[in-house]
Amino acid sequence: MRPKTGMSVAAACAIVLLLPGSAEAFGEGGERGSGPSGTTDGKGKVSAGVSQIRISQVKGGGSGKQGNLAPVDTDWEPPACWYEPVFTPEELEEFVDRTGGHGDVGIHQSWYGKGLWTDHYRDGEVQDNMDDDRTEAEGYENYNIGKGGNFWRSVAPDDSHPDSWDCGRIMFWMPDNQVPQIPNAPTPQMLAEYAYEHVKVPDTEVEVRPRAKSTVNLPTWVWLDKGKFEDVVVRAELPRTNLYAETTAHPVSLTLEPGTEDAVTFPADGTCRIDDDGSIGSPYRKGSAGQDPPCGITYLRASEEPYQLSASITWEISWEGTGGAGGDLPDGTFETTQDMTVQEIQSVNR
Repeated sequence: MRPKTGMSVAAACAIVLLLPGSAEAFGEGGERGSGPSGTTDGKGKVSAGVSQIRISQVKGGGSGKQGNLAPVDTDWEPPACWYEPVFTPEELEEFVDRTGGHGDVGIHQSWYGKGLWTDHYRDGEVQDNMDDDRTEAEGYENYNIGKGGNFWRSVAPDDSHPDSWDCGRIMFWMPDNQVPQIPNAPTPQMLAEYAYEHVKVPDTEVEVRPRAKSTVNLPTWVWLDKGKFEDVVVRAELPRTNLYAETTAHPVSLTLEPGTEDAVTFPADGTCRIDDDGSIGSPYRKGSAGQDPPCGITYLRASEEPYQLSASITWEISWEGTGGAGGDLPDGTFETTQDMTVQEIQSVNR
């Protein structure tokens, strides 16, 4: 793993080496998406692990217990790194003067010493990018003050992720209302993928009857009342650009895993569809004990210890964003377990 490092040889005495995951970076850092662009704590501190993307819950989620989705496609990952605007020229000058130039200029580069910043951003000195080709970054005159625009810097939620090295440019300037045409520049789809990680869905504990104990060879009915599950929509916006995306999670099915091979599920594959009104299965009613439920389980063996009934909701994920862009992302699941005690049928012979 390559270390995070400053790049100016002339000012090597001002360079501090930081191991991946260090909490230094323009200050203490903060929660992703916190604060206005260019800040994390109201003091102008910016961390390479802190994004300025703003997340908001547009619809759904409820107020009870919630959790994050796990992608069904285990090979899928959200973006490891990207670039986003963090400073106007004037803000960058103010930051350098106020802090003395202590902070991240890229995910894996930290410049500690005012001369490192003024040489490149004020006096036009060429510096090296931290990309695989070690390309050169042309310097700037007087921080580009008077030209408008923003300086963009790389962001990685986890700078130890190997793909975070794909964003190796040091902080660079772009004109107003322009997104750089480079690899790992932000796009609506990237924002949708970022929002995926922030989708909160309701807990999936289901209603079962009999409630206290199930009985061997008699069906256990499983259901959820209508309205329990509805679409969840999360919006991600990147300040100082016109980029946004809304990621929608739509519940489609409940999958039951009885916690033992000695069981039969209804339907046979254990997957119960979610109705249009958000309900699953049918509530147990008196006199239904001998019927096969639309959604449920029949246990074939009593439990010495409670079985762990797993109930997981599958959510279809789609998104739409700036300019009418849109598409699908991998389905997600959220799973909970609950104890199921199964007893033998008790009978008395006279």
